[in-house]
Amino acid sequence: MRASDLFRGRKFWPLFVTQFLGAFNDNLFKNALVFLIAFKGIQVVGMHSESLVALSGGLFILPFFLFSATAGQLADRYPKHKIVRLTKLWEILVMLLAAFGFYWQWYSLLLFVLFLMGMQSTFFGPVKYSLLPELLEEQELVGGNAYIEMGTFLAILLGTIAGGLMSALPNAEIWIIIGVLSVAVAGFVFSLWVPKVEAQSSALKISWDFFKPTLEILKISAKKKAVFYSLLAISWFWFLGAGILSLVPFYGKSTLGGNQQVVTFLLALFTLGIGLGSIICEKLSFDRVEIGLVPIGSLGISLFLFDLFSIIPSWDPRAGLMNISDLLSHSEGLRIMFDFFMFSLFGGFYIVPLYTLLQQRSEAGERSRVIAANNIFNALFMVISSLLLMAFYHWKLTNQQIFLMYGLLNLLVAFYVYFKVPEFTLRFWAWVLSHFLYRLKVFGWRHVPEKGPVLLVCNHQSFVDWLIISGAIKRPIRFVMYYKFLNIPFLKHFMKQAKVIPIAGKNEDLCILKQAFETMKESLSRGEVVCIFPEGNLTPDGQIKEFKKGVEKLLKELPVPVVPMALEGLWGGFFSRVNGKAFSVWPRWRHPVKLVVGRPLKPEGLTAKSLEAEVKKLFEVARTS
Repeated sequence: MRASDLFRGRKFWPLFVTQFLGAFNDNLFKNALVFLIAFKGIQVVGMHSESLVALSGGLFILPFFLFSATAGQLADRYPKHKIVRLTKLWEILVMLLAAFGFYWQWYSLLLFVLFLMGMQSTFFGPVKYSLLPELLEEQELVGGNAYIEMGTFLAILLGTIAGGLMSALPNAEIWIIIGVLSVAVAGFVFSLWVPKVEAQSSALKISWDFFKPTLEILKISAKKKAVFYSLLAISWFWFLGAGILSLVPFYGKSTLGGNQQVVTFLLALFTLGIGLGSIICEKLSFDRVEIGLVPIGSLGISLFLFDLFSIIPSWDPRAGLMNISDLLSHSEGLRIMFDFFMFSLFGGFYIVPLYTLLQQRSEAGERSRVIAANNIFNALFMVISSLLLMAFYHWKLTNQQIFLMYGLLNLLVAFYVYFKVPEFTLRFWAWVLSHFLYRLKVFGWRHVPEKGPVLLVCNHQSFVDWLIISGAIKRPIRFVMYYKFLNIPFLKHFMKQAKVIPIAGKNEDLCILKQAFETMKESLSRGEVVCIFPEGNLTPDGQIKEFKKGVEKLLKELPVPVVPMALEGLWGGFFSRVNGKAFSVWPRWRHPVKLVVGRPLKPEGLTAKSLEAEVKKLFEVARTS
């Protein structure tokens, strides 16, 4: 999908521009205020400027704790386009109050305005992310999230720079007033173009209590394991980002001996890397949510944090403040810049699939409350990150050692999340096989229904058929495979993680056979996708063998839609039984593999023989396409 397709028409760009201007204005206001407080030595109620700067961050985050639950309820209860417009109107009113505070240099009022801006962002956040699935087609969601993430981080960067520049101008307060009011009005104008949508849970009763709705939305977010751990993984990213961004000024000044220009450049690299990583992630996802990229993002983040730890500058940071050109004249400087950029680029790989999965797997009527729960966890994790950074400094850790600690913690969290939700790891290996070892082409993947029970039927060419199929079909799949495959040393671990259903012939182990049918029926009755290989074993010669009649028994007891599929290109390779056993030949690097997915078939009247004929037709299509 090209960017021009996503931005064509009114379904996406008005929301993109509206949220971009909102993030820009938040950071313009916040950083202009922080710079004025810091450089003018402002005191409020006896608090010095250093304490006020720290307080500013807390005031902006506090509303996410207090009001996210209410914000999520409102976004599910009322049409989201109306909430977008009301929050942007709210922004104008708040900026008028800010103008009064800047003009009269009333900093206690401006700190209250900062709280109100955080509150406005709290109510806008759940709408921004939960509105995307209502405006975009499912195959456009990854691209939509990628551009939203890129736009958000670009707005943060530009708003930060603009706030710093305006605060240094003569009559700074007047320029800041003009800036924040102009952006707020522009944001409201663009919000009028956001398409109208219907309310998802119009009967929902709003609870204005803090504790009860907060507990309710946390319970809602925990309903689905993949959703809950994705939420935690997203919050971990904000934990990591908050810690690293807080560390950058101290690292740039004390470790590198850099001036404000160097620190700003490092922040710019971070933002640009996130944006570019988000777009590359969208390209590598091939129009579907690709959570297999999340482990790649985790590994990349830690790898470049470890490298930052290992770099010891060859110059004396106390010799004087370096500018960007001075820093880039050293090989270590170039390496540091590269590491910062690549760390954030892999952050883009990490965050985009998680947001997309959060949107796809949460129920439409609860989506905004799940996003609100995400905001609560994000705020909590950022506060904990700040406290941990303070502890690191208290323990006299150097800036490089703190990079090491964050890198190690990131690996520990990654392994924990991927252990709890094996789907991430499995999709990673599926993505590697499909797009690295092989060159997979999928035809007709949209024929698989997006919801409800589905039985997939496919020919069996190799031991990795199930991984190739799971990488091609965006819905989670439970595979039914010959029970002895689960004893193969390398594969049994992944098969158990994927909850593969073992099956045996009736003359081998009747107990395993009966249990397999019961498990299949339970999975299908829950609306899941089950995939079977009716040949019963791997092909010994590359041809499709006779389908077993067990599929007829299953459809008779539980009639569900059947989607026939055909794989071609895996026979003769490393994972097939080309010489009578697997792993007997060298892998064929980048060998083309095709998966052809047929249209859904009604279960009535289907037989093993008719399904075999359908799969054979698709197999011929795969051979000739």
